[in-house]
Amino acid sequence: MIRSLLLLLLFSISLFALSDKALLKRADGFVKSTNKSNQFRAYNDYKNLYLRALMSEDKKLKFNALEGIVQSGRKLHIDVSQYEDELLSLKPKMKYKAPKPKSIKKKSKKKLTVKSTHKLKSIRWHNDRLVLSFDKKLRDNQINYFRLYDAKTKRFRYVFDIHASMLTRSQNLRKEGVEKIRIAQYNSNTLRLVIENDAKLTVRFKKETKKLLINIRSSSKKQRSSATIKSPQRVDRNKVIVIDAGHGGHDPGAVGYRKYREKVVVLQIAQKLKKILKSRGYKVYMTRDSDKFVRLRNRTKFANRKKADLFISIHANAVGKKSAAKASGIECYFLDKSRSSRAKRVSASENRADLKDLNFYGKESFLNTLNSHNIVAANKLAIDLQRGVLGTLKKSYKGVKDAGVRSGPFWVLVGAQMPAVLVEVGFITHPQEAKRLVSSKYQQKIAIGLANGVERYFLNN
Repeated sequence: MIRSLLLLLLFSISLFALSDKALLKRADGFVKSTNKSNQFRAYNDYKNLYLRALMSEDKKLKFNALEGIVQSGRKLHIDVSQYEDELLSLKPKMKYKAPKPKSIKKKSKKKLTVKSTHKLKSIRWHNDRLVLSFDKKLRDNQINYFRLYDAKTKRFRYVFDIHASMLTRSQNLRKEGVEKIRIAQYNSNTLRLVIENDAKLTVRFKKETKKLLINIRSSSKKQRSSATIKSPQRVDRNKVIVIDAGHGGHDPGAVGYRKYREKVVVLQIAQKLKKILKSRGYKVYMTRDSDKFVRLRNRTKFANRKKADLFISIHANAVGKKSAAKASGIECYFLDKSRSSRAKRVSASENRADLKDLNFYGKESFLNTLNSHNIVAANKLAIDLQRGVLGTLKKSYKGVKDAGVRSGPFWVLVGAQMPAVLVEVGFITHPQEAKRLVSSKYQQKIAIGLANGVERYFLNN
């Protein structure tokens, strides 16, 4: 056990020692392997390169990393649709080349070349719709849709047979409130998409040139209203999550627009997040569930005592009056040495809460003893939480800004023996963002996004 942990730690440290070029070369080598362990290594290397690209704002590295994440993720049957969306949205100079068509194997192991002239280039979720993109314009007679009901099992099946071929292997997709969505090559000329559920669904679709757009909704209002907090198929009942609502008691945190207080807003979001995660089967604890002050060092101590798998600290950002109307956005931080002036400013604001803790932990030299494995894991968690929140909010609100994922010396995260992330849910000093942050509806959306990010993290790691 100790040996395997040491090997994992050495592997994690090696990620930071390798240059971008060397890490990319290694990942490109791993991804070509038929060994699943090597493919997982490639996937993790590409995700680390993606993080580096975000930090350094290197567009070329970002493109290469995204391309690698999509390629390795598909081989491992990991949902990489959001990364694929980002890849497809890059500048025309960086055109995404889909993998070459693969032959389909029959039970007899004889190769059968796909005859269909249309090929599926990508499948992804966009604005809560399933979007299938093809390389050529679709004709009406290429799409055959029908419904089935099995009276014995009491299950509904909604089937799309499309005269086309896939460029990748079969995929399983996920959507809240739907039990199973699978797409695969049914025969040499037919691509089959099956939506399966134990309750009736409303399925609508339309054809737009090279795209097939599919809406999937629960048929009853009751089911639709509960879909956001319904426990999904994959439930991690053994996972423990500690949620930390920043500040509290005599420490109000930031006081922003119309004197809204950070400690109140973040506690309300934390309570909503706890409710959603518990409904999805997780064990959830809070460092504070009322307006009380908790010392920084005691927050991670509490998480360690609970043997938490994740530690999520929720805060609201702030700037001075002169910049209040300009500074906005959501950002996630993981513990590491600060790499930007922005990270230093934010961490200085959050660390101000308990100066005695700064003396307790010592100066920046303490950061040299950080667990490298947890830093890598926190990197990934921060990205998944950021994507989850932005993806949920942008469906209902305009002008939601992505302020990025960064590292910084946040003392509230020091001492955590598990992946730990600090989420800045917005600027309480920004007029529009502050009004949204005190809204119960907006807080619920943030909580749903964070919960989705947690699920994505556990699914991918």
